[in-house]
Amino acid sequence: MIEHLNGGSKSFTLPLDIRATAFQRLVWKALQGIPYGATSSYSEIAEAIGKPEAVRAVASACAKNRIAVAIPCHRVVHKDGGVSGYRWGVERKKKLLEHEKLK
Repeated sequence: MIEHLNGGSKSFTLPLDIRATAFQRLVWKALQGIPYGATSSYSEIAEAIGKPEAVRAVASACAKNRIAVAIPCHRVVHKDGGVSGYRWGVERKKKLLEHEKLK
């Protein structure tokens, strides 16, 4: 995990023991597919999981994610690229995104 945060590894796999609804699992799997240093919008995630009308539900699933970085909800932004709504605070989200772009 530390190697990942330092940019040495752009992806990693961990066995995760998560409790989630089927919809949350679907969203979180899509989040894990966002490449290191990249972002995706809530609407792009909704489309990627085959539920283009579920943008707010995608945002809700992101907000319920308790496993930061391993399930990278920090990589989800508004359509216009704006950063908001992060379980651990918007400033931390901005720092994570900035850190990934620098690596």
